[in-house]
Amino acid sequence: MVETKMTKISIQDLTIHFGNVTALKNLNLDIYSNEIFTIIGPANSGKSSLLQSLNRLNDLNAAYRKSGKIVMDGKDIDDLDVESLRKRVSIVFALPFPLPLSIFDNIAYGPRMHGIKNKTKLIKIVEKGLREAYLWDEVKDRLHTPAMNLSGGQQQRLCIARILAVEPEVIMFDEPTSGLDPISTARVEETMRVLKERYTIILVTNNVAQAARVGDRTAFLLMGELVELDETKQLFTSARDKRTDDYITGKFG
Repeated sequence: MVETKMTKISIQDLTIHFGNVTALKNLNLDIYSNEIFTIIGPANSGKSSLLQSLNRLNDLNAAYRKSGKIVMDGKDIDDLDVESLRKRVSIVFALPFPLPLSIFDNIAYGPRMHGIKNKTKLIKIVEKGLREAYLWDEVKDRLHTPAMNLSGGQQQRLCIARILAVEPEVIMFDEPTSGLDPISTARVEETMRVLKERYTIILVTNNVAQAARVGDRTAFLLMGELVELDETKQLFTSARDKRTDDYITGKFG
């Protein structure tokens, strides 16, 4: 029986400009629910521009212009309330940015902003977020200590837990392990694998080995254009386009 894949986000003829610079050109692709969709490509390929268009962070840049559509669950994201959209589609950046608060208050910050004040409920939300980010066992005895005291890898998982606390639908990762050691990287990757059971994961990475390890499907972008999109195993073993093969084998990039 063929598994039916549900489209979570559909990108249709998307072109992005920043002033006179074209970041993406006529991009068309679908991202499925509950998959890890990885995006690879050299610098200036449009990877981060694509991510930040999906929750309209690019709207904050006065030079930003786009044509085409981004549709989520059948609705154009331009027709959605932007704050609601960013709650549904959250992003984890390359460098973790813990708030200058305790571990507990970092996780509780978002729910409190959305009106949750009940202490018992907040305790449950914090524990759930930390467990889902695979951080609970490491910090459960020091929840009220400063988050800044955590290691880099722990801080990155804290930022994941902080996002999970507001119950998104899509979690985007922009180079989330670029500054982490191999052990911390492995923990973040394992977290992504588990999270895809409940969320849609989009990962931008310059580490092609990481894309091969965790991606269900992988898109290769080059100079703002989609060169190839396929199941990750297929793309990494039998790329159809020579440019894809050259990139993943390290001949350029």
